[in-house]
Parts: sequence; structure tokens; C-alpha cells
Amino acid sequence: MAEGESRPVSVALVEDDDGARARLVASICAEPTMRLAGDWRTGAEALAHLANEAPDVLLVDIGLPDMSGLEVVRATAARHPSCDILVVTVFGDEQTVLAALEAGARGYLLKGAASRDIAEDIRELRHGGSPLSPVIARQVLKRLHARAARPAAQNAEESLLTARESEILNAIARGFSYAETAKLLSISVQTVHTHLKHIYRKLAVHSKTEAVFEADKRGLL
Repeated sequence: MAEGESRPVSVALVEDDDGARARLVASICAEPTMRLAGDWRTGAEALAHLANEAPDVLLVDIGLPDMSGLEVVRATAARHPSCDILVVTVFGDEQTVLAALEAGARGYLLKGAASRDIAEDIRELRHGGSPLSPVIARQVLKRLHARAARPAAQNAEESLLTARESEILNAIARGFSYAETAKLLSISVQTVHTHLKHIYRKLAVHSKTEAVFEADKRGLL
């Protein structure tokens, strides 16, 4: 439990692999300072149970049978900001890692890579830490260093896009639909389309896919 907590930490998990789910459940149930609040195989089951309340900690796999775990992370983080979300998955590519952290995950562990019990990672999370598998930590640091090392000319290029245009492009790059982007930024769908037209013109592209590719190449994402 985190400092000041006098009750067991409630932990729930979304994991479709029966073996992995059983191991996580066993680790949580074996820890006297924690209690299992729920375990689900699909994203839909998880979101239904998390509609009104959430546990202290939620463990989420990315590769769920009905949807990406990113959707569960995004929805839970938006609805329950006090819930600590920890991704536990086999997916270690940079795009997925960054998308999960941007969506609201506070830690990211690769299955099979952790040398310690998940309970220790949960305790670290509850004490304000961000558990990351070593390879994931290196990816995050690499991206941060790359951004810090951008030449002045590239930084100047970023000014081509307004703050709102950058927000919209980043949302689209993270997989949000036009309607979801509009809701996220509290603007109309028509306004999203208008900004996208401006983005297309500035980047000399003709589609959102081209826009995301070009912006990523220029270091605008």
C-alpha cells in the first residue's frame, strides 16, 4: 500500500491469456496488502465493469481479443484519473509503448522480461513510481534524447503548425477518429476537418495517413 493507505490496494486486470491471467491473479491474491477487484478476458467486459468505478490499480494487456488494450487504457484514464494503470504485454514496439503512455498508462512491462513479482511493481506504482521494463525505458529515453537534439531548423519547422493543429494531428496519429478527436478537444467535427485541411496544405499532403507519415518524418509528432 502507498504511504497513508490503511486498506488493501484494489487491483483488477484485463488479460485474455488464461495462463498469464492465472499467474497475475495468484500473485495479487498472495499479497496481504492487496485484493483482487476483478479479472476480465475482453476489453468490453473490463469497460462495462469500469463504467462507474475503478480499482486503485488496473493491469492491462494490449492484445485483447475484441479491441486494443489502448482503448481500455484511454477510457479508464479519462474516466478515472486516480486509477494507476500498468500495461503488461508482449508488444514492445515504440509506437505502442508511446501510445500507451500518452493514453494514460503509468508503467509498461513486457511479459516474461520482469525478474520480480508483479506485486513489487504494483507497490512501486502506488508509491509514485513508473515501472518500466529496461528495454522500454531505453526506448523512452531514446525518444526524449532525439527530441532534445533536434536542430534549430527542425524546431523552426514545428511553428508551421498551430497549437490546435498539432493537437489534432497528434490525436489522429494516436488512432482517434474525427468524432473522438472533436470530443477530446471540445470542438466540432467540422472544425477538425477544417484544421486538417490546413495541415494538409502546410505539409503538402492529401490524406491523414500521409499527414501522419510526413509529420513523423519531420519530427512534428
